[in-house]
Amino acid sequence: MSGDSSSGGPPPPSLEWRFSQVFGERTAGEEVQEVDIISAIEFDKSGDHLATGDRGGRVVLFERTDNKDHAGSRRDAEQMDYTVRHPEFRYKTEFQSHEPEFDYLKSLEIEEKINKIRWCQPANGALFLLSTNDKTIKYWKVQEKKIKKISEMNIDPSKTPSSSSPPPIVANGVPADPAHDYLSNFSFPLGGIPSLRLPVVTSQETSLVARCRRVYAHAHDYHINSISNSSDGETFISADDLRVNLWNLEISNQSFNIVDVKPTNMEDLTEVITSAEFHPIHCNMLAYSSSKGSIRLIDMRQSALCDSHTKLFEEPEAPGSRSFFTEIIASISDIKFSRDGRYILSRDYMTLKLWDINMDSGPVASYQVHEHLRPKLCDLYENDSIFDKFECCLSGDGLRVATGSYSNLFRVFGASKGSTEAATLEASKNPMRRQIQTPARPSRTISSMTRMVRRESPGAEANGNGYDFTNKLLHMAWHPTENSIACAAANSLYMYYA
Repeated sequence: MSGDSSSGGPPPPSLEWRFSQVFGERTAGEEVQEVDIISAIEFDKSGDHLATGDRGGRVVLFERTDNKDHAGSRRDAEQMDYTVRHPEFRYKTEFQSHEPEFDYLKSLEIEEKINKIRWCQPANGALFLLSTNDKTIKYWKVQEKKIKKISEMNIDPSKTPSSSSPPPIVANGVPADPAHDYLSNFSFPLGGIPSLRLPVVTSQETSLVARCRRVYAHAHDYHINSISNSSDGETFISADDLRVNLWNLEISNQSFNIVDVKPTNMEDLTEVITSAEFHPIHCNMLAYSSSKGSIRLIDMRQSALCDSHTKLFEEPEAPGSRSFFTEIIASISDIKFSRDGRYILSRDYMTLKLWDINMDSGPVASYQVHEHLRPKLCDLYENDSIFDKFECCLSGDGLRVATGSYSNLFRVFGASKGSTEAATLEASKNPMRRQIQTPARPSRTISSMTRMVRRESPGAEANGNGYDFTNKLLHMAWHPTENSIACAAANSLYMYYA
């Protein structure tokens, strides 16, 4: 990871973010339908495709267009100023991934909302992806199909019946209606037919078709919060509140339970699993986070049931800081590995934390996302906002991290050593509208034990009174190779570049 907090050299300059695109932009005063609210965003590994899922169970795919638009000679490419290029996407297709269901045994409605999307390895020009709602995971194949049309028929179009309805057919294939019996009505012209045209199959159009290849169901008693592909391309994990299951993509009727935190007596339950992620390189390693603010790294080579962890990452509680909200805001809502697998980024309610998997004494950096909301925790608890689950993401080079906040704001922090980058942007066509100039040297406390860096990005409202807690930016993704971010503000998908 080039953004290693211990690497030498000056930090990279701060990025200037610009608006790129918006899909599904709301007009002033337009009411957002619940089913249209985006609930998942994911780039594929190449960065050429982007998928979003919504609360209506739909998956929408976008494809990158700027690569094709700039395809030209090598001389043209060399003369082009690459600083002005940025990823541009267009709508590709959409399909209904999940439908609302009803669990008759438990008398529970299972909503169609897409919780997570993960891209799988493409093959033979087809795209593959996994999508899940609370209970069921589906494996989709999206492929271009050619629409075949038959042309150059021998039948004289002037003599064909004008009726658009197809003729009724009897068992032997002969039309039951004599008016449609072309064989009996056909007469050879005098002198015969100069040429006989055989029907030709032509393919004039292509259509994208999404087909569900497999359904992985009935393996979770609780709501699925995570799915993650293994680097081996053959397996993936799914996690709910108490268990993590391992699946093979080719086998839908069997999974292996590899983590089980369910106590014998449910009254003894003290923490639940909140997120799980496979290591991006080592297919035997994965991490999962808990509601107590800890991250456990496990190695599947140690045992079939990974009850014991290889490493435990948690930050000790500061003495005298405990309150009624301490455990609630400590719950980790999302974890992500860096591209090289060296670091883990975690997001709890108030902070982003960057962990080095080789150092479990504490995070190497901590970023205060909206510290000015701490005095309002009581109000946030009463309106349930304190339970919002914000996602986080890292840039492909590991130099920056990002996460969302309220009032459709999102924050981008520099993750390299000595960086003071801390930008506050708004999910709108003018992302810098809420930008506040950050001090040259933000407040930080350095511990020789943990090399902790604390950095806060001041918001536009220091006391949090101006924040709109109904407009929250929960879902975002960073392009794997470029400085481009996709984020969801209700039913709108905004894209930015730097």
